[in-house]
Amino acid sequence: MTTATFIDSWTMTRRGLAHWARQPVQVAVQLVFPVMMLLMFAYFLGGGMTVPGGGDYKDYLVPGTLALTMVFGLEGTMLAITQDLNKGVIDRFRSMPMARSAVLVGRSVLDMLQSALGLFVLLGVGLAMGWRWHGGLGDGLLAVGLLLWLRFAMLWLGIYLGMAAGRPEMVQAVQILVWPVGFLSNVFASPETMPGWLGALADWNPMSATATSIRDLFGGPGDGGDSWSADHAQLLAVCWPLGLIAVFLPLAVRRYGRLSR
Repeated sequence: MTTATFIDSWTMTRRGLAHWARQPVQVAVQLVFPVMMLLMFAYFLGGGMTVPGGGDYKDYLVPGTLALTMVFGLEGTMLAITQDLNKGVIDRFRSMPMARSAVLVGRSVLDMLQSALGLFVLLGVGLAMGWRWHGGLGDGLLAVGLLLWLRFAMLWLGIYLGMAAGRPEMVQAVQILVWPVGFLSNVFASPETMPGWLGALADWNPMSATATSIRDLFGGPGDGGDSWSADHAQLLAVCWPLGLIAVFLPLAVRRYGRLSR
């Protein structure tokens, strides 16, 4: 990245940070929602949940919720892209003497900053609830890295879908799809407790691979399964996002290059 590209990308990032300062309620809602979900499942439903192989449900739930949060930000990314498209903001940026990649780089940096902030807020709430990780600092940092790696992959999926949708109204359709995909995983319950075909789908969900990996890194209870995907969760936690990035990052860049042609 050249100096000019870096400066332009940082300018786009600062634009997003300025929006945060002007819209603190929206930022707070995005941070509070996953916290509410964690508290609801931990205290309202947690008493009736069991973990295969034994263990505290909170130790199972917190890593799963962390993985879920990395996926649920997809709609926010899409909405920001579609709003800029419909307001003509991106067209104005493209007409300026600035690096063509700055808009996408700035969007991705801002998204990752927001995801990291939400991740550490949720970690803090988990610790306040009594959750603890039982591994070392290195394992904890690796778990955080895998979470942000998943988020980076979902970011480019969101950018591409946002440009493909073109209108904020289409984001609602994606929201309808994100919820089943999010819950069709091992985030809240082990695939071992599901019907066979449903458990197989949950096992191969990219989010399940990340959730299983960080449970292991945090030293928490696992899923109790003996499937290939469960045994190789860390490999899949790296490969699934890598595959998504390999597909959707070039598609997003190409789609952006063809805007307004």
